[in-house]
Amino acid sequence: MEQTETLSQYATSLGEIWWGGILVAATLVVHAFGMLWTLRWSGALKDRYQQVPTLPGGIAVLIVTVWMITIVHVLEVMVWAAFLQWKGCFSNFSQAAYFALMQYTTVGSDYRLPENWRLLSGMIATSGLMGFAWSTGVLLTLAQDFQQQELLLRKQKHRSKTRQP
Repeated sequence: MEQTETLSQYATSLGEIWWGGILVAATLVVHAFGMLWTLRWSGALKDRYQQVPTLPGGIAVLIVTVWMITIVHVLEVMVWAAFLQWKGCFSNFSQAAYFALMQYTTVGSDYRLPENWRLLSGMIATSGLMGFAWSTGVLLTLAQDFQQQELLLRKQKHRSKTRQP
């Protein structure tokens, strides 16, 4: 059985590129404020609840930080979903949000955008890749701080044990 494929005559429009660029910029602005918010709150949590640093306290701060980063990513996905719903790409917001999340995480989905918006699929993924890279940098910074603090505490405990008769 032979299948013939019809080639589309659609060419990417400047409007599609324009909206994609605006949405990538919007999600990066959300991410910038979100990462600043995350760093500020994780620092405040450490200052308030870790007067004396502990392993469980440090892990708790990292968990809360991951939750905050996740909230930021969900907000970014909702920006894309709202646009897709506004432009009538899906019959309901749930489908738009699902599609945006799957593209943002580069998993992909069974849903497809209308032909005149198909370039946005890749732009959503690009936005997600940049957001995840930035989030990784923030989380790595906080995790390194936690690890260095724990290593320092362990060294201090070890020294105090070796000095005692």
